[in-house]
Amino acid sequence: MSTGLRWLPDIRALVADGRRFDPSTLSWRADDTDHAGAADVSATAALRHLAATQALRRVPIGIIGPREATQHQCALAEELGFAMAQHGLQLLCGGKNGVMEAACKGHAAGGGLPIGLLPDEEWQAANPYVAIPIATGIGPARNAIIARSCLVLVAVGGGVGTLSEMALGLQFKRLVLALADAPVVDGVARLDSPEAALARIAGHILGNL
Repeated sequence: MSTGLRWLPDIRALVADGRRFDPSTLSWRADDTDHAGAADVSATAALRHLAATQALRRVPIGIIGPREATQHQCALAEELGFAMAQHGLQLLCGGKNGVMEAACKGHAAGGGLPIGLLPDEEWQAANPYVAIPIATGIGPARNAIIARSCLVLVAVGGGVGTLSEMALGLQFKRLVLALADAPVVDGVARLDSPEAALARIAGHILGNL
């Protein structure tokens, strides 16, 4: 199904139905630019084009999940982290091990600078793939900061800690997505692949397409 999105390569702009997307505010505004030469694009392709302009506001996207993660959960988190970096999305996570470490590994491999919001008092507690460690010293209470700060939260597996972040995300009216065997929560969309998660994230950024 068409999203109505079109990319104007000459001016590196995303347009749709007489509107133009402002990558700094993540919003649409009226625009009378001649759309001749524009090409239809998917939401994920549009996001990648916008990222290449270096103008896309990098509001954090969170990947959350257990420290004691399965191999499957880590593989999904690493794949999603890599795809996020490739599409200009900023990763924010808890900065520790398991799903968080896998997500950071993928994001770093994709050219991103993953941010780890640590429960610990010192930055050295971060996993080795965190580029920007932020030591909060507030323990599990940092979950609320992650949920508040992120535009979207993606849970990859998880237990009680992940469940709390998912619930906080919903309370803060964030889009919350679930992969693998993440806790079942009303209002959380369950997806079957990192590609599906990326498509939902892209659509949300571009106006819930």
